[in-house]
Amino acid sequence: MSEPHEPDKSGGLTRRHLLWGGAAAAGVGAAGAAGIASITGAPPAVAPPGTPDAGAIDAAFTPQPAFDDAVPFYGEHQAGIATPAQAHGLFISLDLRPEVDVGALRRLMRVLTDDAARLTAGHPALADSEPELAIIPAQLTVTFGFGSRIVERAGKDMPGWLRPLPAFGIDKLDSAYCGGDLLLQIGANDPLTVAHAARMLLKDARSFTVPRWTQSGFRRAAGAENPATTMRNLFGQFDGSSNPKPGTAEFDQTVWSTDVPAWLLGGTSFVLRRIAMDLDGWDKIDRLGREETIGRTLDTGAPLTGTVETDVPDLEAKDRLGFAVIPAFAHVRRSREGASGTKMYRRGYNYDDAVLSGDPSVSNSGLLFATFQADVDLQFVPVQRALDSLDLVNTWTTPVGSAVFAVPPGCEKGSYIGDTLF
Repeated sequence: MSEPHEPDKSGGLTRRHLLWGGAAAAGVGAAGAAGIASITGAPPAVAPPGTPDAGAIDAAFTPQPAFDDAVPFYGEHQAGIATPAQAHGLFISLDLRPEVDVGALRRLMRVLTDDAARLTAGHPALADSEPELAIIPAQLTVTFGFGSRIVERAGKDMPGWLRPLPAFGIDKLDSAYCGGDLLLQIGANDPLTVAHAARMLLKDARSFTVPRWTQSGFRRAAGAENPATTMRNLFGQFDGSSNPKPGTAEFDQTVWSTDVPAWLLGGTSFVLRRIAMDLDGWDKIDRLGREETIGRTLDTGAPLTGTVETDVPDLEAKDRLGFAVIPAFAHVRRSREGASGTKMYRRGYNYDDAVLSGDPSVSNSGLLFATFQADVDLQFVPVQRALDSLDLVNTWTTPVGSAVFAVPPGCEKGSYIGDTLF
């Protein structure tokens, strides 16, 4: 493969430019599916303390503890946000029963908080009928989010962005994957730990809520690769290359809410987009076409104008024929030109569900594009709008689910998540 800056060797217009340039001019894939590749020019992908830079993949790395160690539950912020993403993720949305008032919400969150704290520490829930399943925490985290109805019932001020996202051109939303009143984000490095925690918490909540939807996803198994490596989605590309790094001022500015009602200070906003990926269609595109579509190489994740994943894309670079090295329809260019300076923190998961009966494709797969940001309207929506036209990635992606939640701050031992609201 030629180096990213190496000019084309042909004497005239290449097949690449004729085909891909024509597709872009015709408006192929005109719509947005944020999160399939690089979003902004932020620092390297998130890495736990003491690990090498995201682009440095060391075959001899020593895996971090992944199964017996516990992630602290109590603190200024909820766990499961700045926490390195675990191998398995489960997102559960619940709807409140009509009779649930603010007093009942307070009782519900006290019970959920207590059991979540126990389980994440590797201890059984208070009425755990299978306590043996709780003894391996596997870096379990439980993160709670509130929909607008909970805020209304609490009688507190509503953040302006706590509502469904505006409609986007590529959306084909299924109500089975949208909305909800209470979010549970459960992550761990062992699927049995996730399943047990989910069952215990749903038993706590069943007198107050009814399930709306459940979505589960995965990454590489814990210990399978260097923990500094950026996640790959099922298109084979890095997803989250420009994430701000937890523990930095940039991360704090990107994620933690400040200009919000007092009850949400120290919290954040959460968006989950279920993005179906046409893997069968993607299979028909050659490697060069895939890299032109994204604006990054598939092997290293480097922008087409760079050499390593963390290089900032040069949107002004031209080849010897005068064509932009990063095409006009490339995801990297669309996200940067349309939403300059806009950042969010991505913590997504792949999904691979059973193929529906009668479906001729061999996969029913996609991305659970999960993001945290201080303000949905100022950070998430501008990027999505920028990708709502000319982004060629969207030829093979379709958002089918969408939900927005407010994630309250953490709490101290003896209190509960949501104490600032209730």
